[in-house]
Amino acid sequence: MKKLLIPFLFIFVLVLSACGSAESTDESNSTESDTEADAETITYESELGPVEVPANPQRIVALTNGPNVLALDGNIVGIDEWTEANPLFEERLEGVEIVSDATLEKIQELNPDLIIAGSWQENLDNLSKIAPTVVYTWGALDYLSQQLEIGKLLNKEEEAAAWIEDFQNRAQAAGDEIRELIGEDTTVSVIENGNDELYVFGDNYARGTEILYQEMKLNMPEQVEEMALESGVYTLSLEAVPEFAGDYIVLSKNPDADDSMFELNTWQNVPAVQNGQVIEINSKASTYSDPITLEYLLDIFEGYFLD
Repeated sequence: MKKLLIPFLFIFVLVLSACGSAESTDESNSTESDTEADAETITYESELGPVEVPANPQRIVALTNGPNVLALDGNIVGIDEWTEANPLFEERLEGVEIVSDATLEKIQELNPDLIIAGSWQENLDNLSKIAPTVVYTWGALDYLSQQLEIGKLLNKEEEAAAWIEDFQNRAQAAGDEIRELIGEDTTVSVIENGNDELYVFGDNYARGTEILYQEMKLNMPEQVEEMALESGVYTLSLEAVPEFAGDYIVLSKNPDADDSMFELNTWQNVPAVQNGQVIEINSKASTYSDPITLEYLLDIFEGYFLD
């Protein structure tokens, strides 16, 4: 009996050893595959020429277009101060370092594998020595094309394109309902307060303007079209508001600015104000035109006009 048991135990040990070796080989192959995947690159055709970037970037420094990256679940390790201060992105940017084109050492310490910068920023050559750097010129692309480009950069073009199509369909359908409800000729103006002046916006300057004018096809007052459509924004005094106010006003209210002007008769006597047709939005949460911001504002506009 003992003679039969010994060979059996020997064979059992050999089988266990072989299994362990196979598992070890599988784990090793899996780790190597993951490493190879992380090391893969794609060529992104930037406005300054082709740039080799990671196919799956893991540590992104976004000196611009951070919200567009967040909308595609990009992993940001460094962000500009303006995006960080936006209440819409607070949770998503928890623990992320604030950086700028001047803080090269800080960016280097973050060990980024991709940097996104604006063409107006300094030290672009030095940034490109830290990690592959892609540059965008503000306003060169419309808001949807910009999101698509970020999708291409992050190797998520299909995801970006799908969102664009879905968003346009929903915003345009809402616009059809709203125009039927309030009238085709009804006007809407978008106004924001500063400390000593007000601003009125055209159709491509965030604050929901892309949604209201481009997608929903709502009308801006003639004076706004004349003074702000081409430039994007026009500065006006409180006394000039009646000339620029639409039947409805979207008021982008700056929480850091003096808002005492809204208590004055000049503002209170504006027909849209008297008729209770003012939609207040937080300017700090409305100064971008990325998917996160656009979804937030579309929800506000649909809620006001349609609910």
